[in-house]
Amino acid sequence: MFETLSLHDLQVYWWVIISLLGGLFVFIMFVQGGQTLLTQLSESETEKQMLVNSLGRKWELGFTTLVLFGGALFAAFPQFYATSFGGAYWVWMGILFTFIIQAVSYEYRTKPQNFLGQKNYERFLWINGVFGVLLLGIAISTFFSGSRFSVDVNHFSHWAVGSRGLEALLNPYNYLLAFALLFLVRIIAGMYFLNNIDHEPLRERIRKMIKRNILYFLPFFLGFVLWVLLKEGFAYDMESKTMMMIPFKYFFNFIEMPLVGAIFLAGVVMVLVAVYNSVFRAKNCCVFTVGIGTVLTVMAVLLNVGLNGTSFYPSLYDLQSSLTIENASGSHYTLSTMGYASLMVPFVLGYIVVVWRAMDRVKITEEEMHAPDEHLY
Repeated sequence: MFETLSLHDLQVYWWVIISLLGGLFVFIMFVQGGQTLLTQLSESETEKQMLVNSLGRKWELGFTTLVLFGGALFAAFPQFYATSFGGAYWVWMGILFTFIIQAVSYEYRTKPQNFLGQKNYERFLWINGVFGVLLLGIAISTFFSGSRFSVDVNHFSHWAVGSRGLEALLNPYNYLLAFALLFLVRIIAGMYFLNNIDHEPLRERIRKMIKRNILYFLPFFLGFVLWVLLKEGFAYDMESKTMMMIPFKYFFNFIEMPLVGAIFLAGVVMVLVAVYNSVFRAKNCCVFTVGIGTVLTVMAVLLNVGLNGTSFYPSLYDLQSSLTIENASGSHYTLSTMGYASLMVPFVLGYIVVVWRAMDRVKITEEEMHAPDEHLY
């Protein structure tokens, strides 16, 4: 089946899958968003424990999606893995570190006689929620702003600066997406708490938090969208493979790929509708609306930067070294063989849905936190 597809068709197929998984991962990062709200939303240790237990039931799903997204991206486009992870490794190591301390925190936070203490593990969760999200946002923003590397004829990559990816922290435009992502996952976390926790005092505070954070989110998100649509884009000629700069490239990508543009607009509208229903109509079931909207929006952004003759990992140091879905992908044999493995993606997504429904069958209550047989994260 996959053997009959051309190499370019397989490259597009895999970029679509990766874009979908990327959107799903951003949605499940509400766990990180919720970790930044533990102290802000709770007024007692019991309420804080309710929030932690709510997140603790889902944090492993985030790891599952992260592994699936990262594995698919690095396997389908190994040149990107070699260039980015091998060059900008301080950024990626920082991201991995924050996720490691997250896993440790959920495992040991309430264990008796843990030598770090409960408060330190809560600080680790906050670090993962803030710095893990910001670093991921900055790393993804370099898809539009560019990085400093070169790739030689033997496909060996060379990073042009000794900061090894940390130079991305000096580009103020990268923070537009980073902070938009941070406030978005906090908003999604609030809607998740509304749906998952049955405690009215918490729900009142959560709605106020969502209202504040949408006001923080919109300037950064709109700033990112305007920056991307109005800037020069990194493109390449589909025939000669020559890299070039084209004014308004990402804007024209939405015009020339109207389906992608429609997906983006639909996603944004769904997020705003979910916020309106949660805050002004006091609905508690909007996490699924905002989730679908987030997946669609992120998927459209990634499709925009990877398709239609666009370089998804551009080089500021050597423009001709910029990576595209064509020069960064695996071989036809690799992608077609992996195509059969991709048929398992719906089963993984189905697993997430089944686990989610099983865990959320009963809402978290204050009484549950005092039950002798209840597991506390």
